[in-house]
Amino acid sequence: MQRGSSERELAAGWEAEAVAVAEAPAAAAEQGGVDSGAAGEPERKAPEQQPREGAPAQPRAAEEGDARVVPRPLPTLPLAKPQPARARGLCPHRKPRSKGRGCRRSSGRSADEYCSQRPVTVDSSKARTSLDALKISIRQLKWKEFPFGRRLPCDIYWHGVSFHDNDIFSGQVNKFPGMTEMVRKITLSRAVRIMQNLFPEEYNFYPRSWILPDEFQLFVAQVRMVKDGDPSWKPTFIVKPDSGCQGDGIYLIKDPSDIRLAGTLQSRPAVVQEYICKPLLIDKLKFDIRLYVLLKSLDPLEIYIAKDGLSRFCTEPYQEPNPKNLHHIFMHLTNYSLNIHSGNFVHSDSASTGSKRTFSSILCRLSSKGVDIKKVWSDIISLVIKTVIALTPELKVFYQSDIPAGRPGPTCFQILGFDILLMKNLKPILLEVNANPSMRIEHEQELSPGVFENVPSLVDEEVKVAVIRDTLRLMDPLKNKRENQSQQLKQPLAVKEDPSDSEPANASDSNRNPEAHLPSICLKQVFPKYAKQFNYLRLVDRMANLFIRFLGIKGTMKLGPTGFRTFIRNCKLSSSSLSMAAVDILYIDITRRWNSMTLDQRDSGMCLQAFVEAFFYLAQRKFKMLPLHEQVASLIDLCEYHLSLLDEKRLVCGRSGTAGGRPPDSGTPQEAVPSAQLAEGNPPSCTNSAHKFSHSRHALS
Repeated sequence: MQRGSSERELAAGWEAEAVAVAEAPAAAAEQGGVDSGAAGEPERKAPEQQPREGAPAQPRAAEEGDARVVPRPLPTLPLAKPQPARARGLCPHRKPRSKGRGCRRSSGRSADEYCSQRPVTVDSSKARTSLDALKISIRQLKWKEFPFGRRLPCDIYWHGVSFHDNDIFSGQVNKFPGMTEMVRKITLSRAVRIMQNLFPEEYNFYPRSWILPDEFQLFVAQVRMVKDGDPSWKPTFIVKPDSGCQGDGIYLIKDPSDIRLAGTLQSRPAVVQEYICKPLLIDKLKFDIRLYVLLKSLDPLEIYIAKDGLSRFCTEPYQEPNPKNLHHIFMHLTNYSLNIHSGNFVHSDSASTGSKRTFSSILCRLSSKGVDIKKVWSDIISLVIKTVIALTPELKVFYQSDIPAGRPGPTCFQILGFDILLMKNLKPILLEVNANPSMRIEHEQELSPGVFENVPSLVDEEVKVAVIRDTLRLMDPLKNKRENQSQQLKQPLAVKEDPSDSEPANASDSNRNPEAHLPSICLKQVFPKYAKQFNYLRLVDRMANLFIRFLGIKGTMKLGPTGFRTFIRNCKLSSSSLSMAAVDILYIDITRRWNSMTLDQRDSGMCLQAFVEAFFYLAQRKFKMLPLHEQVASLIDLCEYHLSLLDEKRLVCGRSGTAGGRPPDSGTPQEAVPSAQLAEGNPPSCTNSAHKFSHSRHALS
């Protein structure tokens, strides 16, 4: 796969979107936020009519989602005309309507009609800072919000922090288990480093990083080695605490001997990275980009990117780092939470001015200077897809731990905030990924010293409401049911109905297309749309599938020594040069080292990253003359081949047991033994058939 062809295909795929953003930012703003800005603002001021716990019995029953057909509104007719049968309490066929039921002829579709007509329910009791934007989005969609929770299950649960904000057993929740842990600075750096070892050219968008305190000596040695080879090299490094957020605890250094670094080593873990000294400047100011990415599904992988984002500006003109300006945070750090306290911060309701602007306005300005916007978008899309591919392997391990296969549980989706810096040559650099990007649509304004007031931010509302609203549209659990019923309603009715029943036709049409009043969706799919260009990168994802297969116990996240030995045996990896004793030593050494570096000591065993290291070692031993990514790919192919043989042997064994008139789990002493042997790939009840089967396949060496 050549990188150039992938970039051309990505650029071609997003050509229409990029040109639209560059040539008509006003139109893009109208589609993405005018509806939320014009219609959303008055709605926010209007009093909300939320259900109260002490409401009368009849409204409460409707509120809690009783499965009944919502009655249609009465048609407005002149007094001289007779009232339609439906309003007189008769069914469409002029028969008395019984309480709570329709007539016999229409009862067959009552459940489908209810599913299509009832609004989607959203539990916003844990939404926190995203609540205002979520409320506006729900009102625009005409869905039903439950701000204090609900006794009955809701369709969607909106959490503010993590998957575990509430105990959910059904529906959809807007957080993945483990995402907060995965995007922490140390974990993200380790995940990207694994991909950099496999594909160094493809993952050069992430600055070189060292994890402190574990890699402090390595950091010192590598910096000294580079300086010895190039005395003119004068690097700058940025130190980021692992658990820090909103710019907390970040500082710049010029040398590993900086005394502040010694304090960091003693206080809390951190990541130190090469500082990007030549960023793209606009109005002589450094800025970064906050892009919103929707991870719609983990397996199969589905990724969407918002067509617009936010650009956050520093508030002091940029100069390259030197000992005199290293402490100028308003010059070097783009964090909004820091720069808002600067006297130079500019609040603006315009999308193209101020200290916070829309990304589309930046693209428009770059386009006016002749910049190839399609190339910029192509590089950003590539960066996002590659980063998500680096995160998904361990996310799968977290997911199967919290929601084991075969057990009831919710489906997950999540909005991520990607912080990206454009270099002077327009190459995008990944700064970090946020599991809980701020969705606030107001900002604090200081009225007098120490006195602040929340003021609506039209720029935030334009971007964030569109992202939340369109995420909900993509996750709409009733959309397929409505579409199916719409197709059924298009078919001619077998029985001719009374003409008076056709009067509410306009209401029926609006129910069929409840999104007719909304702008086009601002989220565009990039995966699996561009899967062909990136699937070759998903080697660690395939390793994670092997890892999960041999975990053994549902809910665990670490591989025990028995599971690792079973993996080696089933995949035929032991040999005269790699005995099982050597396998045990390999497991102990790698597991002990990783457990000493991992803060999570909930259970003992080999974590996924330790398994990946062991897998690399085995691949390098078996395929010595190939590049690392080819070694790993070859070993994965070999493992998957042997496991497919084992699965087919078990299938043959099961069929032979059934054909013999005895169920496979009959519990006889002869069949109580094979469970251990099945793990080794030798089902005794079908030894002969398996022997013949193994000779009928071409074995990989």
